[in-house]
Amino acid sequence: MSTLEIKDLQVSIETQEGSKPILKGVDLTINSGEIHAVMGPNGSGKSTLAYTIAGHPRYQVDGGSITFDGQDVLEMSVDERARAGVFLAMQYPVEIPGVTVSNFLRTAKTAIDGEAPQLRPWISSVREAMGELRMDSSFSERNVNEGFSGGEKKRHEILQLELLQPRLAVLDETDSGLDVDALRIVSEGVNRVKGKTDMGVLLITHYTRILRYIQPDFVHVFVDGKVAEQGGKELAERLEDEGYDRYLKAGV
Repeated sequence: MSTLEIKDLQVSIETQEGSKPILKGVDLTINSGEIHAVMGPNGSGKSTLAYTIAGHPRYQVDGGSITFDGQDVLEMSVDERARAGVFLAMQYPVEIPGVTVSNFLRTAKTAIDGEAPQLRPWISSVREAMGELRMDSSFSERNVNEGFSGGEKKRHEILQLELLQPRLAVLDETDSGLDVDALRIVSEGVNRVKGKTDMGVLLITHYTRILRYIQPDFVHVFVDGKVAEQGGKELAERLEDEGYDRYLKAGV
């Protein structure tokens, strides 16, 4: 079993006005096979949590700790975190001109495993995964995210998830910009990988619609850089009806 443990995490970013605190003492534990949904209004710190776990250099950790299977994540480089089994699906995937999807995927797999995958089985795995995600075969020869629609970018993120099969997936608003069909296909991809690997999932979202397809074991409400409330999937259903007003009015 793999475990991500976050204790009293405090994170800030540098702005023109100076250091701005974003996370103000977050505690969270995710075990293998668990799906944790993090919900909250804009600016509450959800994406900051995701990028801090992944090791984005913009975010300064001022206190607290993150461990993964007992290892100090904050002491790891970004590539070391990936090799340890931590995967981030970005809210806004970046374009990589001149690098095809096929080359990108095989390079990523080689970097994580320490050796290149055998070519014929690898090609078969890529084709199978693309078929599951309703992606045309020509997609593999396009440059990474260049000219991709929002839905294509998100499918490509889940294609990486299918092929790399991490132990922990951090999905930052994977549902944003998706129509109903794409949302279902992407969600099925996440569920498929979880079923094969028993990975833990940290799913960041504003809305409950993706939670109809990827059902959470735990829901955490983020407000002003802290966890304001925790519960099961019934909490997400309540948020659908009530929104976040009562947390904001309470000045949490």
